[in-house]
Amino acid sequence: MPWMGIQDLWTFLAAVLVFLALPGPGTFTLLTATGRGGIRGGYTALAGLLVGDQILMWLALAGVAALLKANPTVFHAVQYLGAVYLLWVGISLLRTPRVAGTGPAGTVRLTPGHYFRQAILVSLLNPKAILFYMAFLPLFIDPRQHQGVATFAALAGIIFVVSIAYCSLLIGVGNLARRRLIQYPQVGEALRRVAGLFLIGFGVRLGLGE
Repeated sequence: MPWMGIQDLWTFLAAVLVFLALPGPGTFTLLTATGRGGIRGGYTALAGLLVGDQILMWLALAGVAALLKANPTVFHAVQYLGAVYLLWVGISLLRTPRVAGTGPAGTVRLTPGHYFRQAILVSLLNPKAILFYMAFLPLFIDPRQHQGVATFAALAGIIFVVSIAYCSLLIGVGNLARRRLIQYPQVGEALRRVAGLFLIGFGVRLGLGE
């Protein structure tokens, strides 16, 4: 019997884990924040990503996704804005100056608020995400056992909890790597630039609509 109107609960959990494991802008934003700000930076970025995802999920359920789909101009405007932002973040990672004595690996120390703002913008400025939620969530809603807002809240809550668990693992691994890379600043510098290149790549793909 479907729990809270959710059918194939275990399949839903597995699907959420698979989608979380796929590398994307959020993954690199999280790892970059952890690499530069440690555990605190990682969890601050995670908070931004979670807030952004929850906003997108509830907007999708409220019908905003259908509105975006019906208005290509608005959709493309948000898409291009997101692409420009990812390009800007990626380029800033490539150009971040090294300043002696300002933090691990000689990088400029950033405030937690910066990681939160960056992560929430990376999450929100991707119109494809809201369309994904519109297409993905209904697959696991049993129309006969549907309980309205309670079912939607259960779906959003499951994604929230699974995201925290998986991303906490990423933050832990990222922080361990960070502590080792402090001894090898050149490697940390190279990885930061690699993250910047990946974000630029995601920005180009988003802008091209791929």
